[in-house]
Amino acid sequence: MPRSNVDIVKAILDNPTDLDSVKALVAPDATYVSLNYDNPELQRLMPWAGTQIGPEAIVSTYERVGRYWKNEGFEIGDIFESGENVAVFGRFTYRSTTVGRSVTSPFAILAKVRDGKVAYMQFMEDTFATASTFRVGGTASYRADPEGGEVEA
Repeated sequence: MPRSNVDIVKAILDNPTDLDSVKALVAPDATYVSLNYDNPELQRLMPWAGTQIGPEAIVSTYERVGRYWKNEGFEIGDIFESGENVAVFGRFTYRSTTVGRSVTSPFAILAKVRDGKVAYMQFMEDTFATASTFRVGGTASYRADPEGGEVEA
């Protein structure tokens, strides 16, 4: 029985660290974008961030995320498809394994399914919040408001 594109993406999210399962659902040359396309500074904190190729990229990302954080809840709120595109929206709560700080973040996934396999997947979250779970000290100054001053965080 053919699976819907939503079913394919859900099956990956149900068990993203099982390489055999992910390989069955993801094209060998699939593009996986985690958090951004290429940000070396973020990769220093989250080495899986960026663009990678193949099912192994998905498995490796979720395995490393599992070492950096304890998953205290991953909930899909909405998932739907339009043609080859699948959109997933939800929230997760992670607790850093090093500092013990937790965060709840929204997430969004865009997947493109072609010929029954994911050919593209992009995962986005609130990286400012998730990175803060590793913070052990110091401040940074920001100037975002063109009419305002600096803000320290």
